[in-house]
Amino acid sequence: MAHTTIPSQQQISSQVKLALEEDIGQHDLTADLIPISNQATATIINRETATLCGQRWLETVFQQLDPSISVQWFYADGDVIPTDSIICQLQGSARSLLTGERTAMNFLQTLSATATLSQRYADEIAGLQVKLLDTRKTIPGFRLAQKYAVACGGCHNHRVGLYDGILIKENHINASGSIKAAVELARQLHPAITIEVEVENFDEFDQALACNADIILLDNFDIPALEKAVAVNQGQAKLEASGGITLDTVRAIAETGVDRISTGALTKDIKAIDLSMRFI
Repeated sequence: MAHTTIPSQQQISSQVKLALEEDIGQHDLTADLIPISNQATATIINRETATLCGQRWLETVFQQLDPSISVQWFYADGDVIPTDSIICQLQGSARSLLTGERTAMNFLQTLSATATLSQRYADEIAGLQVKLLDTRKTIPGFRLAQKYAVACGGCHNHRVGLYDGILIKENHINASGSIKAAVELARQLHPAITIEVEVENFDEFDQALACNADIILLDNFDIPALEKAVAVNQGQAKLEASGGITLDTVRAIAETGVDRISTGALTKDIKAIDLSMRFI
């Protein structure tokens, strides 16, 4: 159920097209102030240390506006960039650079924010075998992009959507009648798909183990409970910790011996990176 998500150029182009339509509408009125013949060189600078992500989105913004604009990168996606570094240099029509500035920066600052936070989490568990995973708690319409950013930051992708993995949660169990009934039907309907079951206590954990679930998600288990689950499991299922994961707690959770940790924080608890574009 773990993936590395890399959006296609077609997906990026569609996303950029919608973003430009949202921002420009019928016409960029302010750009009319700039003579159409004016050419310019601009740089994008980060005002805080960040992990870069979003190069293809920025390039696509300017390609759709004006294919003659050139972009020279000084860093690559996944690079950690010191404060006040020149990330890239752009050259071309001053009008087009100004029209695309905000849309391009929105993509770059948001994806770099996701990558930067993911990098911080990855650094916290450095040296341990556990995989840190994202979730489906993403910005609507921005999932593939954010999951790519998570990977750029050194973490891993969980399932992309409801179509590529089975995760049986509390409401599925209640609707099915039991963990056993849900797992058995899942195996019958989708025999080739990995089955993950979310549990909230040791009674449910024992039921999931008895059903031979491939992965058991331990929801909001504290450290002693996680350690006990690892000891009881003895390698039967992959164990995944989730719920209330923070930068302050992630390493202690990882040290319990669980195989995976998943957290929505990587994609929802982000703060846009401070970037600026300046003509030179």
